[in-house]
Amino acid sequence: MDASLIAFTGVSAGLVAMPGADFTVVVRNALVSRRAGIACALGIGAGLLIHVTLAVAGVAAVLAAVPALLRALQMVGGAYVLYLGVQTLRQRDNEVVDAGEGSTARPLRQGFVTNALNPKVSLTFLSVLPQFVPAGSAALPRTLLLALIVLAIALVWFQAVALLVDRLGNWLRRPRAARAVTVGTGLALTAFGVALLAGPLTAL
Repeated sequence: MDASLIAFTGVSAGLVAMPGADFTVVVRNALVSRRAGIACALGIGAGLLIHVTLAVAGVAAVLAAVPALLRALQMVGGAYVLYLGVQTLRQRDNEVVDAGEGSTARPLRQGFVTNALNPKVSLTFLSVLPQFVPAGSAALPRTLLLALIVLAIALVWFQAVALLVDRLGNWLRRPRAARAVTVGTGLALTAFGVALLAGPLTAL
C-alpha cells in the first residue's frame, strides 16, 4: 500500500467514525438488540453502495474532462473535512433514543435510508476522493479502489459499533463518555483538514 492510500485510509476512518446520523441510528438499534444493530450496520453499507457508484463515475469524469479542477477540489475537500471537525467539536451531546421493537427488516431499512438520503456522504466522496488520485494515473480504477476502501471501513466500523453498544449500552449512555468520543473525533478531523489544505496551498 502506497503512502497516499495509507493517508486516505486514515482520513476515511476519521470521516466514517465521526458521530452523526449513521452512528446514531446504529446505536439506537444496537441498544434494542445485537441483531438489530448488525442489520442496521448492513443497511448503511448498502446505502454507501449508491454513493460509491455516483462518486466513482462523477470523479472519474471530472478528472478526465477538466484536470485543472483537481486543485480546486483538493482545497474544497480539505476545507470540508476541517469544517466537519470544527462542527463536531461544537456539537452538543446527543441523547440515545430507544429504537423500539421490530424485526431485522426495520433496522436494515433504517440504516439504508439514513445513509442513502444523506447528502453529506456524497459531498464527502466527491470532494475528498480526488485528492488521492495521483497525477497521471487512471482516474476510474483509482477512485474505485478508494471508494471500496471507504465501504470496507464503514462495514467494519458500524458492525463493531453495534457489537460494542450491545455490551456497553449503559456505559455509552453516560454524557461524559459520549462527549469524549465526540471531542476525540472532532480533533482528529480538524487535524486531517489542516493537513489536506496544506498540500495544495503550499503548491501555489
